[in-house]
Amino acid sequence: MSNIKIKCLSHTPLRGLNDPGSHVVAEVDSVIAKARAEVEHFDPELIVIFAPDHYNGLFYDLMPPFVIATAADSVGDYKTLLGALSVPKELALEMARFILDKDLDIAISHRLQVDHGCTQTLEEMTGSLTKYPVIPIIINSVAPPFGPYRRIRKLGEAVGQFLAQLNKRVLILGTGGLSHEPPVPLLSGAPDDIANFLIAGRNPTPEARAARQARTIAAGKIYGTSESNLTPLNTDWDQYFMDLLVQGQLDEIDDFKIEEISKTAGRSTHEIRTWVATFSALAAVKKPYSARQDYYRPINEWIAGYGVLSAE
Repeated sequence: MSNIKIKCLSHTPLRGLNDPGSHVVAEVDSVIAKARAEVEHFDPELIVIFAPDHYNGLFYDLMPPFVIATAADSVGDYKTLLGALSVPKELALEMARFILDKDLDIAISHRLQVDHGCTQTLEEMTGSLTKYPVIPIIINSVAPPFGPYRRIRKLGEAVGQFLAQLNKRVLILGTGGLSHEPPVPLLSGAPDDIANFLIAGRNPTPEARAARQARTIAAGKIYGTSESNLTPLNTDWDQYFMDLLVQGQLDEIDDFKIEEISKTAGRSTHEIRTWVATFSALAAVKKPYSARQDYYRPINEWIAGYGVLSAE
């Protein structure tokens, strides 16, 4: 039986680009340092990371609900590292076959581009893209339409069942959320240039990437004020969601209403799907599990309900 630990962390492209006060940065740095020390002490033999994509690797020319990578490269957006991740190809393929055998349709990529949604948390927890073998599983969290949350639970359960039989120390990471709404365009009603980007915008020019980054920074500078037309952070919703995970009430998540969450907590809140999959994987191995909330703070400058959960 594998020994499994999990960490779920919010990520934000604005760390180091539009920071809150130095005391908040120091507080978050301290929480991340503690989590990383725990990861290093655990010394995982494998990391599985459930992550979203933000129109960097996946576009509407072919938008899978779930995709598992047998090889992956970081696009190095915002302040993340460029380069290849250490993906164990044969093990990733074995996992894909196992998931497909569980009646779950998962796409396979032999050359996936991943962005800060995957790499920021991997770097924060390990200091590198390559320190440990890692299997990325991308869950569509920003490109509607979305499948129901019960499907995310089933995906997580299948991954957990696969990992249980490996007899390894496995760290599962969930990255994204909590409540937030950065300036990510919608395909519905988009002008032609935006629609073309959402459909087939991979490998943008450095100028296009810089313009996109500038838009996000500008949004962060006014987020949460009357000047911003983006859905504000929702601390009550974030705490409610984290409590469900910590208390093991995962079945309540099956009935989450997608439109309701978008309106209440912001359209990009659906990145919590990565947290749902992570906890579902752990629950498939051991229930009840032992979980704790390590941190939470709403941080407008980072456009993030910023939280950290751990469990084993």
